[in-house]
Amino acid sequence: MTDSLFSQATNERRPLADRLRPTHLDEVVGQQQLLASDAPLRRMVDQDRLVSSILWGPPGCGKTTLARLMAQIGDFEFESISAIFAGVADLKKLFDAARARRRDGRATLLFVDEIHRFNKSQQDSFLPVVEDGTIVLLGATTENPSFELNAALLSRCQVLVLERLETADLEELLQRAETVEGRSLPLDEDARETMCALADGDGRYLLNLAEQVWASAGSEILTADRLLKVVQRRRPVYDKGQDSHYNLISALHKSLRGSDADAALYWFERMLAGGEDPNYIARRLTRFAVEDIGLADPHAMTHALNAWQVYERLGSPEGDLALANTVLYLATAPKSNAAYAAHKAGLSTAQKTGSLPPPKNILNAPTPLMKDIVYGANYQYDHDAEDGFSGQNFFPEGMNREQFYKPVERGFERDIQKRLDYWARLRAKRHAGTEEGS
Repeated sequence: MTDSLFSQATNERRPLADRLRPTHLDEVVGQQQLLASDAPLRRMVDQDRLVSSILWGPPGCGKTTLARLMAQIGDFEFESISAIFAGVADLKKLFDAARARRRDGRATLLFVDEIHRFNKSQQDSFLPVVEDGTIVLLGATTENPSFELNAALLSRCQVLVLERLETADLEELLQRAETVEGRSLPLDEDARETMCALADGDGRYLLNLAEQVWASAGSEILTADRLLKVVQRRRPVYDKGQDSHYNLISALHKSLRGSDADAALYWFERMLAGGEDPNYIARRLTRFAVEDIGLADPHAMTHALNAWQVYERLGSPEGDLALANTVLYLATAPKSNAAYAAHKAGLSTAQKTGSLPPPKNILNAPTPLMKDIVYGANYQYDHDAEDGFSGQNFFPEGMNREQFYKPVERGFERDIQKRLDYWARLRAKRHAGTEEGS
């Protein structure tokens, strides 16, 4: 009787997320891209064959749960460590034990949580034991394996990508929690939706919120406003140095390029809410103005630089509005990468042509010697020419004229193209006149 009471008390003290942890793959919420009938993980189960894998996904999406369930595939001795706490000595001990089991005909499944925390040499230590089958490795990471794991180790593992839980998945978790607790959450409909939104795709965090509500709310039915006073709001998942950092700046940049002001503002605000350095955003906005707008709106670069300076003087939160203004300005400005393309084309040609000298007629001749070797001879002063345009050649002698800059029919570049077309006609006229005179 005492043992039964003790076991019951121990079970009640376990976190709700642990008590709801699935014991079979069919109980896993979400992740159908891995668990559907034709999906990679389901095929492993059907074939009763487990291969070394990296589980990559955001917090609370079920990486640890899946690792424990995968240990049921085949006959494995399950070992689990965290890269936050383990070192070289711990790995050596685990590998020695796995080798001993292998000699006895038993296999070892090693789960490594936060595997990206291991340095290069620690990651390299897995290579021989994974290669020869001493262990089957399951690594869990919230970071992009392409950036955080050695290529050699990554090549020996299958990457299984887990997604953040959708609203329907989170609602299913709440219903399971209510069944286990034998009571409903004291939330109205809006508060329930708010709690799912606060979880931000993290099932474990959602269940922790549910425990807070049951512990704090009593019998009162909470509205969304009251819920926010009971539970702790958290920042969105965002790592300024890793994958989410690059994903969000890419989303902002492409939304600007696509002239979607609302989407661009959303991704800008997501970055601010995640704690991104506004100076980094200002730098990227300035780059965008130069690279994707260019001379279609010459004021875009000035606008971006001015907003950056305003932010540096005011700081947050007042200076954030200057950057928001720039996001909207850039999104609604005409777009052109003609200057960017011209820069790349000109650089490529410059690298190919090496050290070709300029034509002597456009060189200065400050000394008698330079005049003797005809520097500056026959130079045509454009202001003295008809229409202020001489049409003379400025490329190296013997090099064909090339057109690097090709303005688009948008914004200010429409006017630039008209000028270029005008000068091209004059150049052709001058050139034809020169040929007739010769």
